[in-house]
Amino acid sequence: MKIEILCPKCSWKPDGGPYWGCICGHNWNTFDTCGKCPKCSRTWAQTQCPGPGFPGGCGKWSAHIDWYRNLDDELRKEIEEILNSVPAHVE
Repeated sequence: MKIEILCPKCSWKPDGGPYWGCICGHNWNTFDTCGKCPKCSRTWAQTQCPGPGFPGGCGKWSAHIDWYRNLDDELRKEIEEILNSVPAHVE
């Protein structure tokens, strides 16, 4: 099973760059940490697709888990449980 990461709204594919910023000021690739800021440990349940200036980016918000394509049902359930076990922040 090959897991792909794509924006659920526009299919923009992250290239590993640090396009996501936390309110603590840290920028990182949110998919390296499943939405958890490595500086302050804030977990983001929603992920914004980079907007203008990024080829194909739409700027819309989606549930972080929805970015992962080809997850089987059991793996998806485990990830959702982990994400739901910590306070989620949407700013």
